[in-house]
Amino acid sequence: MPRRLLLATLFLAVAGCASPPPASIHTKDPASSTLQGDATRPAQAQWLRTELYFSVGPLEGKEGVISPTRWRTFLDQEVTPRFPDGFSVLDAYGQWRDHGAKEPERLGTKVIVILHENTPQRGKDIEAIRLAWKRITGDLSVLRLSQPAEVSF
Repeated sequence: MPRRLLLATLFLAVAGCASPPPASIHTKDPASSTLQGDATRPAQAQWLRTELYFSVGPLEGKEGVISPTRWRTFLDQEVTPRFPDGFSVLDAYGQWRDHGAKEPERLGTKVIVILHENTPQRGKDIEAIRLAWKRITGDLSVLRLSQPAEVSF
């Protein structure tokens, strides 16, 4: 009996290997894909990786917490129009100790990661996002980290 089970398992494994790969969601002809990249995003451009850190409220208690709906609205109204080609959002835990405070605040945090060309307009877009969040929430700061990035599509 164990031999039949082993043969059946082996048959299913081999049959699975013969299956065609799943269709790509990004191209209609996966065979036409190359490693040449996306011509609309030139490799010679100077790229930055910018991370923006947003407090979405204290971990303990409900007062001051930004709801998931409010966060998505902010993304839809402030971030997506400025970076329609894409960005990533990460959930994080953060701590912040204001000057003179004995204990740090423990905060729910969202991190937006944007890969963008290093241009004055993109810098203005980043600053507009930071300013919008401060106006909406009353927060004093939105941490920005920008560093050069080698990007390939």
